Amino acid sequence: MCGIFCLLSLSPTHFEWDKSVHEHLKRRGPNWSQDLTVTGSSPCYQCLFSAHVLHMRGHLTPQPVQDSGGNVLVWNGEIFNGLPVLPKENDTVVFSQWLSSCSSPSEILSVLSSMRGPWGFVYYQKAGDYIWFGRDFFGRRSLLWKFDAGVLTLTSVAANTSLSNEFAWQEVPAVGVYRIDLKAAAEAGTVTFELYPWAYAGESVISLCSETVLESVPCGCTAIMNKSGLVLTTPVCPLNMSIPESINETETHQHAQPSVKDLDRLLSSREKNDVVNCLIDVLSEAVRRRVQSLPFEVQDLSPEEDTASVAILFSGGIDSMILAALADRHIPAHEPIDLLNVAFKLQEPKQQKESTKNHKKPKNKSPDSKPDDAAHRTFSPFDVPDRITGKAGVKELKDLNPGRRWNFVEINVTQEELQRMRQEHITHLVYPLETVLDDSIGCAVWFAARGTGFVMEDNEQRPFSSSAKVLLTGIGADEQLAGYSRHRVRFKMSGHEGLIQELAMELDRISSRNLGRDDRVIGDHGKEARFPYLDEDVVNHLNSLPVWEKADLSLPRGVGEKLLLRLAAKQLGLGQSAVLPKRAMQFGSRIAKMEDSREKASDRCRRLLTG
Repeated sequence: MCGIFCLLSLSPTHFEWDKSVHEHLKRRGPNWSQDLTVTGSSPCYQCLFSAHVLHMRGHLTPQPVQDSGGNVLVWNGEIFNGLPVLPKENDTVVFSQWLSSCSSPSEILSVLSSMRGPWGFVYYQKAGDYIWFGRDFFGRRSLLWKFDAGVLTLTSVAANTSLSNEFAWQEVPAVGVYRIDLKAAAEAGTVTFELYPWAYAGESVISLCSETVLESVPCGCTAIMNKSGLVLTTPVCPLNMSIPESINETETHQHAQPSVKDLDRLLSSREKNDVVNCLIDVLSEAVRRRVQSLPFEVQDLSPEEDTASVAILFSGGIDSMILAALADRHIPAHEPIDLLNVAFKLQEPKQQKESTKNHKKPKNKSPDSKPDDAAHRTFSPFDVPDRITGKAGVKELKDLNPGRRWNFVEINVTQEELQRMRQEHITHLVYPLETVLDDSIGCAVWFAARGTGFVMEDNEQRPFSSSAKVLLTGIGADEQLAGYSRHRVRFKMSGHEGLIQELAMELDRISSRNLGRDDRVIGDHGKEARFPYLDEDVVNHLNSLPVWEKADLSLPRGVGEKLLLRLAAKQLGLGQSAVLPKRAMQFGSRIAKMEDSREKASDRCRRLLTG
């Protein structure tokens, strides 16, 4: 994982870039920083490439990478499958070598189509004077663009300023890859992007993504579909759109609090069991790839080494619990796993304050009567819902594997620290997104990923800071398995057909709603987000299943949504966490309680403004 940057100047006399952006990039890549300039002639153009490397695979490879032919690559990605990468190899080198062997656009597209894993890149192809750039199919790596006064800038992260929005940063749409003819751009004084879109086999791409791209093209630039009609092959199959033949498909069944016994009954079918085991197998392999693709020296740690190389953003909910249970299969037994649990400070309840003031015995009660537990319970301002379920979850994990050291990291955030860190860092990382929801989730993820808090040892708090570079996150599970409340609403209104349409939309927009932001926020700590639920094989498997195999929203909350995942949790030996209802991070961590309760999630967030 890296911070990558490319500045293309169409007039070489104008050549400067924002140093605050440079500082944000350096935080993403603390292990190596380097710049490289390329100058073209007749007509003139100039490219500055800057790369800031977080060493994640094989041996450390400096970037930008320039090969013997003069081609230049800056790469922010991980190749988990598709192209062969040996354990001691660095995937930056492997990808650069494959690109160097390409002599035509179709060959470059073939290499990109075959890769499995998250990526964002910029590639200068000297032969022909071209720049290629783009993001993977799901947009799991951030890439922003801006065009201002004859200068095009591409970067992993920008800076939020109070300047005019006329030349504002925007996220590069993850609808394909783009190519710039540098000679033509220098002659015209403006930039035209040739788009090579993602497409399923046989799909027409004439207007497939033109609207998405046109909305985001920097002011002063244009985008066109490539004239040869070439496309990238999508790494996953289309969503199964089949609808069950049933009457009253929107009818819901309400009953008592869901329990693990509900899942036991559903698992009694052999056919259901087979479907569950298939999901466990493919998800387990996705986790394995992500916890074992590490810097080569980390894999050779001595048994005495007690620092974790992998951490999980952990709420104790089903998504993070399954990741923890599967990571336990593939991480060496002597190595700890850090479970990062964030809580934002609650205000002490009024009745609690009043009860501490009044020490008189209540009237009409004998001296022997027992105090009410709720009234006398010790109040902790960090006992938010995710902290409570997180503590319960780690107990389940210890029951599964008592020999593993599970570091449950309690990350406590006060309003003062939240305001300070938002102003110094988070506002620049969430940008160019700007809603109340982006602020809440961005702040929660930033503090969780930082991993600074404490762990309990022998009933005492010990300060702790996670050193893990790899962070597993459960994003993608709700989007594919109908985990959000809006899915239940859509099902109630429009049945399975409406639910399928909603799920199809979820993956289409996940790059612009979540993934670029989360990559920028987590990467700010010199750590890398990895998304097992968005592994291409996992998505391909889930896309192939009919919707009723994945969720049954006629069943109550805590069972029906993400039903297939809940059954997998039960099969893995998890307990009550398998039937916990979905709780959004901004509510579970209680960051939403710190801010204006009258705000809507979609409102523009004034706290992200910089002046």
